[in-house]
Amino acid sequence: MAKWWQERLIYQIYPRSFQDTNGDGIGDIPGILMHLDELKELGVGIIWLSPVYPSPNADNGYDISDYRGIHPEYGTMSDMELLISEAEKRDIKIIMDLVINHTSDEHPWFQQSRDKSSPYRDYYIWRPGKQGNSKRSKEAISSPLGSSSSREVSKYPPNNWTSFFGEDCWEYDEKSGEYYLHLFAKKQPDLNWHNPKVLEEIKSIMRFWLDKGIAGFRCDVINILYKTSLDDGVKRLALTGIEHYLSQEGTHEILRTLRREVLDHYDCFTVGETVFVTPQSGKELCDEGRRELNMIFSFEHMETDQFYVKWFKRRFHAGRLAEAIARWQGALDWNANYLENHDQPRSVSRFGNDSHYWAESAKLLCILLLTLRGTPFMFQGQEIGMTNFDFTGMDQIQDVESHNIYRLAKKLLIPAGIRWRMIRASSRDNARTPVQWNDSPNAGFTTGVPWLGINRNYTHINMASQMKEPGSIRSFYKSMIALRANSDILKHGSFKPLVIKKQLFIYERELDGQSLLIALNFSGRTRKIPRGLIEDDRNNVGNTSAVVKNDGRIIKSNYHRKVFDGLLQPYEALILKGGPSHD
Repeated sequence: MAKWWQERLIYQIYPRSFQDTNGDGIGDIPGILMHLDELKELGVGIIWLSPVYPSPNADNGYDISDYRGIHPEYGTMSDMELLISEAEKRDIKIIMDLVINHTSDEHPWFQQSRDKSSPYRDYYIWRPGKQGNSKRSKEAISSPLGSSSSREVSKYPPNNWTSFFGEDCWEYDEKSGEYYLHLFAKKQPDLNWHNPKVLEEIKSIMRFWLDKGIAGFRCDVINILYKTSLDDGVKRLALTGIEHYLSQEGTHEILRTLRREVLDHYDCFTVGETVFVTPQSGKELCDEGRRELNMIFSFEHMETDQFYVKWFKRRFHAGRLAEAIARWQGALDWNANYLENHDQPRSVSRFGNDSHYWAESAKLLCILLLTLRGTPFMFQGQEIGMTNFDFTGMDQIQDVESHNIYRLAKKLLIPAGIRWRMIRASSRDNARTPVQWNDSPNAGFTTGVPWLGINRNYTHINMASQMKEPGSIRSFYKSMIALRANSDILKHGSFKPLVIKKQLFIYERELDGQSLLIALNFSGRTRKIPRGLIEDDRNNVGNTSAVVKNDGRIIKSNYHRKVFDGLLQPYEALILKGGPSHD
């Protein structure tokens, strides 16, 4: 029997950029309340709320200083409770981000842990430096006269690990006299999951929010919690040391405990952000028999346009994207499907054509997202085809990761022009520009100065211009969400790839002998698909019986046509009605 979270569309809100109501340039919870009716009308069934907790915002809320509070920038706890209740009145569930690999260095736990005698010392991973073969780090210290000087710390960092944000992952703390581990920014110290008190703290935090009525959690970087050892790692271009913490058995045991002792007592679900997972390790994390996570976000399809790390891009190839999607569709019983989020560039700029075929390719990606097997996740602004930012320099970028990478690239003597192209293509700020509500100043996002620049294309790409326009991208999303909601085949049917080529992705969804065929043309040229016959692709996959049986009737087309003539127009996406499907 299907779970309720398998049948709904999930809409991610990045509160800082959604809607500002008090003129401070920062989105807030009252701004979300303003738009609940529009989200309901669109067909949203679940809202995933990125962090609204108190935070110094070194990483835009993913550095939490109080797990049981609301950041004053976003509102009050009363605002949050009202959001939960008002969403529930509209049959919309709320899930929150659960960030438990690390906290902020301004969290009271960490501040107390700087004292070696504190009971909170072992909440984090503190180690003395060592004599060895690592680069010495220089620390600023205060002289007895109050002036500042710099000297070499007498010890080396505890090991040779490097962080996700392109820097060393050990920070020396003068007060403590030791280093603490941070796999992300230095203001995000990692929790010590060898300490059972940390587990008890997190269980209590989860119950606190579930008791307030939220319906689950999106679990941040959830498969790297447990560090099996702190030995030196095998040197890599990036993430030296990852073999000591990636998907360790200790993490699996933590997830099973949280499921058994907390989550099973509520009608809720979890989706995990999981780094460097394979189909096999992903299956272990979300296999129902193991009772860890309900769904996971994998990243393989988001890595098909890059060389090794996301900062080195290669030309988009739809076949690589399709192969990755098909592999995961076959590997997991249920997928968390997405094409963009707060950490990824905008999908229409990445996988489509955001100039000549902007509307067509945005609608193609809509059909792709909503016809895969699994729960679809949308990101704010995706439904109107928002594009990558149009910034012109690093002074306009807020993202800490982007600045770290830019500095590292400069240190490696990468030319300035190439450095900027790296940031422009891959920065997380691409998705974080404020939602474009209308064509008034600041796109209707704020009456103040927006915290992050607004794309200048807001004058023609905005919500107001698309709300009542039948041919708009938003209207297309609304109709596709409704189509999925009313189609047992799209919600529960099997997935079978038929054709995977450089520009074409064709697959079948089938349930109880009935089928739908989805055909996608990822190119600016017309592609011929012989009617009644689809040739097997190079991998020799394909059951063509659904096409042979169909009468050419189109269920959905982003070109709004009704009869299939054997051709796919540039960036066209079709859903064709099939007849009885059999092997």
